[in-house]
Amino acid sequence: MTLLLRINGLTLRIDADPMTRLSRILRDELGLTGLKEGCCEGECGACTVLVDGLPVNACLVLGFQAQDRNITTVEGLREAGKLAGLQEAFLTYGAVQCGYCSPGMVMAAEGFLRANTDPSAGEIRHALAGNLCRCTGFETIVQAVASEAARRERVRT
Repeated sequence: MTLLLRINGLTLRIDADPMTRLSRILRDELGLTGLKEGCCEGECGACTVLVDGLPVNACLVLGFQAQDRNITTVEGLREAGKLAGLQEAFLTYGAVQCGYCSPGMVMAAEGFLRANTDPSAGEIRHALAGNLCRCTGFETIVQAVASEAARRERVRT
């Protein structure tokens, strides 16, 4: 089946089984390897992408369900070829250890920050609860997200 997908601002026609997981289409068919697959059961968050601006586990979305939806991967966050502010914040705060969870964590945080412009540390922790990290202890991740929220607020005003 030919799927019509809107990914990172581009409209693409992909020949794929409509029952293939979106995570497999993005990684295997399109080479968007920023997305990681961990559990393939929606438990770890490593495959988080934005679908119509909301964070979703790509391993739980089938190809046909992604038709006519706006999908953003971690690669799509770049601004003019440079890392987005949130990605820079993760680096600045050392919120990246092994890096396996980082793309999914960044995407979950991005979706959250689009909906919540002035989050508390508790709200950030709650928003990222579906993303597992075994390396960082989450404190630096929370600091990075809070820092980016503050930067965005400064830009808005």
